[in-house]
Amino acid sequence: MGRLLTVLCATAGLLAAGPVLADRADPGPSDVPAAIQQAIADPARADAASDDARRKPAAVLTFAGVAPGDTVIELIPGSGYWTAMFSAIVGKEGHVVTVVPTAVAKKHPDALANIKKLAADPHYDNVEVVTIDAADLDSIEAAPADLIFTAQNLHDFANAGMGHITPKAFATEVKPLLGDDGVLLINDHAAARGTGLEHTGDLHRIDPALVKKQIVAAGYRFDGASDALANPDDAHDKKVFDEAIQGHTDEFIYRFVPVAP
Repeated sequence: MGRLLTVLCATAGLLAAGPVLADRADPGPSDVPAAIQQAIADPARADAASDDARRKPAAVLTFAGVAPGDTVIELIPGSGYWTAMFSAIVGKEGHVVTVVPTAVAKKHPDALANIKKLAADPHYDNVEVVTIDAADLDSIEAAPADLIFTAQNLHDFANAGMGHITPKAFATEVKPLLGDDGVLLINDHAAARGTGLEHTGDLHRIDPALVKKQIVAAGYRFDGASDALANPDDAHDKKVFDEAIQGHTDEFIYRFVPVAP
């Protein structure tokens, strides 16, 4: 799997934007790999392409480093927006395991049905759907993953319905699923720095500083941050579904790699 150089420097603009943004830096991909370009342009996902302007798949997927032949474990796929592109990128030699925790499947049966429908399409025959309890992710049977990817839902694991799984517990749980040079990529809605897990339930946000600290404590090295989905105008005080901010929240994207014991 192609890996990017660690991103350590922050631009002056991001530093000025405030403490929540201070440890992010990514100028954006200057050379998007052909496999990613082709996946984004796939006519089969034409209905989802209207979201590309705000979700910036070229930047996110390039930062993640996903490549042909990879094994990807995607957690809580939602509509399958990322699933379809992962499938196209990894190709016939790759494998996408998209995981719907039992609690999510019970609350959103339509979402589970939709992702199963996608996986049943021959166009996405390298996609496997797994339903499993959130506390049992380490029992997923798959080849060592090149990428574990979760978008806009790490905060959900910390809530009651999922069993109050902290970022540290989550990262510990999925670590055995990663290959030696695998990447854990976390994308979520930012809460104000210092609020920890206080707003995972009411605002559906999580403190990036807490995420970084706890995942590193679980035995990972912080390997870079992307500002592709950052919004310095977000005051971090509104629920992510509030019409005033929905679709424009300040999102952080962190990349971690496991450290051998």
